[in-house]
Amino acid sequence: MTLPLQDALLAPVVTAAPTADRFRRLWLITGLLAGAALLPGCDRLGAPKASPFKSLDISGATYARELNLRDPDGRRRSLGELKGKLAVVFFGYTQCPDVCPTTLTNLAEAQRLLGADGDKLVGVFVSVDPERDRPELLKSYVGSFNPNWLGLWGTADEVAAAAKEFKVFYRKVPGKTESSYTVDHTAASYVYDTQGRIRLYVRHATPPAELAADLKKLLDEAR
Repeated sequence: MTLPLQDALLAPVVTAAPTADRFRRLWLITGLLAGAALLPGCDRLGAPKASPFKSLDISGATYARELNLRDPDGRRRSLGELKGKLAVVFFGYTQCPDVCPTTLTNLAEAQRLLGADGDKLVGVFVSVDPERDRPELLKSYVGSFNPNWLGLWGTADEVAAAAKEFKVFYRKVPGKTESSYTVDHTAASYVYDTQGRIRLYVRHATPPAELAADLKKLLDEAR
Protein backbone atom coordinates (compact mmCIF):
# COMPACT_ATOMS: atom_id res chain seq x y z
CA MET A 1 0.00 0.00 0.00
CA THR A 2 1.29 3.44 -0.88
CA LEU A 3 1.37 5.80 2.09
CA PRO A 4 1.71 9.57 2.26
CA LEU A 5 5.34 10.61 2.78
CA GLN A 6 4.51 11.75 6.31
CA ASP A 7 3.42 8.20 7.22
CA ALA A 8 6.47 6.71 5.54
CA LEU A 9 8.80 8.89 7.58
CA LEU A 10 7.05 7.93 10.79
CA ALA A 11 7.27 4.19 10.04
CA PRO A 12 9.86 2.28 12.06
CA VAL A 13 13.10 1.45 10.26
CA VAL A 14 14.47 -2.03 10.99
CA THR A 15 17.91 -2.75 9.66
CA ALA A 16 20.95 -4.84 10.37
CA ALA A 17 23.35 -3.10 8.05
CA PRO A 18 27.02 -4.18 7.98
CA THR A 19 29.48 -1.69 9.44
CA ALA A 20 30.66 -0.64 5.98
CA ASP A 21 27.15 0.45 5.10
CA ARG A 22 26.46 2.49 8.19
CA PHE A 23 27.75 5.78 6.85
CA ARG A 24 25.65 5.43 3.70
CA ARG A 25 22.61 4.67 5.87
CA LEU A 26 23.36 7.69 8.00
CA TRP A 27 23.49 9.97 4.96
CA LEU A 28 20.18 8.53 3.74
CA ILE A 29 18.47 9.10 7.09
CA THR A 30 19.92 12.62 7.28
CA GLY A 31 18.51 13.38 3.85
CA LEU A 32 15.07 12.10 4.84
CA LEU A 33 15.06 14.22 7.97
CA ALA A 34 16.08 17.27 5.98
CA GLY A 35 13.25 16.59 3.54
CA ALA A 36 10.83 16.26 6.42
CA ALA A 37 11.56 19.86 7.34
CA LEU A 38 9.89 20.90 4.09
CA LEU A 39 6.69 18.99 4.78
CA PRO A 40 3.51 20.82 5.84
CA GLY A 41 3.25 21.01 9.61
CA CYS A 42 7.02 20.94 10.23
CA ASP A 43 9.23 23.73 11.47
CA ARG A 44 12.65 24.62 10.09
CA LEU A 45 14.36 21.98 12.27
CA GLY A 46 12.06 19.22 11.04
CA ALA A 47 10.13 18.92 14.31
CA PRO A 48 6.40 18.54 13.71
CA LYS A 49 4.23 21.42 14.83
CA ALA A 50 1.22 20.68 16.97
CA SER A 51 -1.79 20.12 14.74
CA PRO A 52 -5.32 21.12 15.72
CA PHE A 53 -6.64 18.10 13.82
CA LYS A 54 -7.09 14.49 14.90
CA SER A 55 -6.46 13.28 11.35
CA LEU A 56 -3.18 13.69 9.48
CA ASP A 57 -2.76 17.23 8.14
CA ILE A 58 -1.50 17.00 4.54
CA SER A 59 -2.17 20.60 3.55
CA GLY A 60 -0.02 21.49 0.56
CA ALA A 61 0.36 17.90 -0.64
CA THR A 62 1.36 17.60 -4.29
CA TYR A 63 -0.88 14.59 -4.93
CA ALA A 64 -4.68 14.11 -4.88
CA ARG A 65 -4.99 17.37 -6.81
CA GLU A 66 -7.50 16.41 -9.48
CA LEU A 67 -10.28 13.96 -10.20
CA ASN A 68 -12.06 13.61 -13.53
CA LEU A 69 -14.59 10.78 -13.60
CA ARG A 70 -18.29 10.28 -14.38
CA ASP A 71 -21.24 10.35 -12.02
CA PRO A 72 -24.03 7.74 -12.42
CA ASP A 73 -25.81 10.01 -14.90
CA GLY A 74 -22.74 10.05 -17.15
CA ARG A 75 -21.70 13.61 -16.38
CA ARG A 76 -17.99 14.34 -15.98
CA ARG A 77 -17.25 15.60 -12.48
CA SER A 78 -14.16 17.26 -11.03
CA LEU A 79 -12.94 18.41 -7.62
CA GLY A 80 -13.07 22.05 -8.71
CA GLU A 81 -16.86 22.09 -8.94
CA LEU A 82 -17.14 21.02 -5.29
CA LYS A 83 -15.68 24.30 -4.01
CA GLY A 84 -17.90 25.87 -1.39
CA LYS A 85 -18.37 22.54 0.37
CA LEU A 86 -16.18 20.21 2.37
CA ALA A 87 -15.49 17.14 0.23
CA VAL A 88 -14.48 13.75 1.59
CA VAL A 89 -13.12 11.42 -1.10
CA PHE A 90 -12.93 7.66 -0.57
CA PHE A 91 -11.99 4.87 -3.01
CA GLY A 92 -13.88 1.59 -2.64
CA TYR A 93 -16.44 -0.71 -4.26
CA THR A 94 -20.08 -1.56 -3.73
CA GLN A 95 -19.57 -5.25 -2.89
CA CYS A 96 -16.97 -4.49 -0.23
CA PRO A 97 -17.99 -6.54 2.84
CA ASP A 98 -16.65 -4.33 5.63
CA VAL A 99 -14.29 -1.38 5.08
CA CYS A 100 -16.47 0.56 2.63
CA PRO A 101 -19.82 0.36 4.46
CA THR A 102 -18.07 1.13 7.74
CA THR A 103 -16.32 4.17 6.27
CA LEU A 104 -19.47 5.55 4.66
CA THR A 105 -21.57 4.87 7.76
CA ASN A 106 -19.03 6.75 9.90
CA LEU A 107 -18.99 9.63 7.43
CA ALA A 108 -22.78 9.83 7.50
CA GLU A 109 -22.69 9.91 11.30
CA ALA A 110 -20.01 12.64 11.26
CA GLN A 111 -22.23 14.64 8.91
CA ARG A 112 -25.14 14.23 11.32
CA LEU A 113 -22.97 15.42 14.20
CA LEU A 114 -22.26 18.63 12.29
CA GLY A 115 -25.90 19.59 12.76
CA ALA A 116 -26.94 22.55 10.63
CA ASP A 117 -23.50 22.54 8.97
CA GLY A 118 -24.05 19.02 7.69
CA ASP A 119 -25.32 20.28 4.36
CA LYS A 120 -21.87 21.81 3.75
CA LEU A 121 -20.37 18.32 3.41
CA VAL A 122 -20.40 16.04 0.38
CA GLY A 123 -19.09 12.48 0.31
CA VAL A 124 -17.40 11.34 -2.91
CA PHE A 125 -17.16 7.58 -3.44
CA VAL A 126 -14.83 6.48 -6.26
CA SER A 127 -15.34 2.92 -7.47
CA VAL A 128 -12.25 0.74 -7.95
CA ASP A 129 -14.41 -2.02 -9.45
CA PRO A 130 -15.39 -0.79 -12.94
CA GLU A 131 -16.38 -4.30 -14.02
CA ARG A 132 -19.26 -4.67 -11.56
CA ASP A 133 -20.07 -1.17 -10.30
CA ARG A 134 -22.38 -0.08 -13.07
CA PRO A 135 -23.85 3.44 -12.81
CA GLU A 136 -27.28 2.33 -11.56
CA LEU A 137 -25.77 0.17 -8.81
CA LEU A 138 -23.32 2.88 -7.79
CA LYS A 139 -26.07 5.48 -7.54
CA SER A 140 -28.23 3.21 -5.39
CA TYR A 141 -25.35 2.22 -3.12
CA VAL A 142 -24.05 5.72 -2.43
CA GLY A 143 -27.59 7.06 -2.18
CA SER A 144 -28.36 4.61 0.62
CA PHE A 145 -25.93 6.61 2.80
CA ASN A 146 -26.88 10.05 1.49
CA PRO A 147 -28.72 10.85 -1.77
CA ASN A 148 -26.70 14.04 -2.16
CA TRP A 149 -23.32 12.32 -2.17
CA LEU A 150 -21.46 11.50 -5.38
CA GLY A 151 -20.60 8.09 -6.74
CA LEU A 152 -17.94 8.22 -9.46
CA TRP A 153 -16.87 5.63 -11.99
CA GLY A 154 -14.72 5.32 -15.10
CA THR A 155 -12.99 2.89 -17.40
CA ALA A 156 -10.28 0.65 -15.98
CA ASP A 157 -7.62 3.06 -17.29
CA GLU A 158 -9.40 6.12 -15.88
CA VAL A 159 -9.76 4.52 -12.45
CA ALA A 160 -6.10 3.49 -12.49
CA ALA A 161 -5.07 7.07 -13.32
CA ALA A 162 -7.23 8.48 -10.52
CA ALA A 163 -5.85 5.97 -8.02
CA LYS A 164 -2.29 6.86 -9.04
CA GLU A 165 -2.98 10.57 -8.52
CA PHE A 166 -4.34 9.84 -5.03
CA LYS A 167 -1.63 7.27 -4.16
CA VAL A 168 -4.39 4.72 -3.67
CA PHE A 169 -3.61 1.01 -3.89
CA TYR A 170 -6.14 -1.53 -5.15
CA ARG A 171 -5.88 -5.11 -6.37
CA LYS A 172 -8.40 -7.73 -7.42
CA VAL A 173 -8.39 -10.89 -5.29
CA PRO A 174 -9.84 -13.96 -7.08
CA GLY A 175 -12.87 -15.65 -5.52
CA LYS A 176 -14.48 -19.05 -5.98
CA THR A 177 -16.04 -17.91 -9.25
CA GLU A 178 -14.97 -15.39 -11.87
CA SER A 179 -17.47 -12.80 -10.63
CA SER A 180 -17.09 -13.35 -6.89
CA TYR A 181 -13.72 -11.64 -6.50
CA THR A 182 -12.98 -9.06 -3.84
CA VAL A 183 -10.76 -5.99 -4.08
CA ASP A 184 -8.03 -5.08 -1.64
CA HIS A 185 -7.74 -1.30 -1.47
CA THR A 186 -6.51 1.67 0.52
CA ALA A 187 -8.92 2.32 3.36
CA ALA A 188 -8.24 6.02 4.03
CA SER A 189 -10.22 9.12 3.03
CA TYR A 190 -9.13 12.54 1.81
CA VAL A 191 -10.72 15.78 3.00
CA TYR A 192 -10.84 19.02 0.98
CA ASP A 193 -11.75 22.38 2.47
CA THR A 194 -14.33 24.77 1.04
CA GLN A 195 -11.63 26.34 -1.16
CA GLY A 196 -11.01 22.98 -2.83
CA ARG A 197 -7.62 22.45 -1.15
CA ILE A 198 -6.47 19.06 0.07
CA ARG A 199 -6.23 19.19 3.87
CA LEU A 200 -6.61 15.89 5.72
CA TYR A 201 -5.77 12.21 5.38
CA VAL A 202 -8.32 10.30 7.47
CA ARG A 203 -7.32 6.82 8.57
CA HIS A 204 -9.81 3.97 8.45
CA ALA A 205 -12.08 3.56 11.48
CA THR A 206 -11.55 7.12 12.72
CA PRO A 207 -14.43 7.67 15.19
CA PRO A 208 -17.22 9.85 13.73
CA ALA A 209 -16.94 12.33 16.60
CA GLU A 210 -13.24 12.92 15.84
CA LEU A 211 -13.92 13.32 12.13
CA ALA A 212 -16.80 15.72 12.83
CA ALA A 213 -14.53 17.80 15.08
CA ASP A 214 -11.93 18.07 12.31
CA LEU A 215 -14.58 18.99 9.74
CA LYS A 216 -15.97 21.66 12.06
CA LYS A 217 -12.49 23.20 12.41
CA LEU A 218 -12.22 23.44 8.64
CA LEU A 219 -15.64 25.10 8.43
CA ASP A 220 -14.70 27.54 11.19
CA GLU A 221 -11.59 28.49 9.19
CA ALA A 222 -13.80 29.48 6.27
CA ARG A 223 -16.10 31.72 8.31
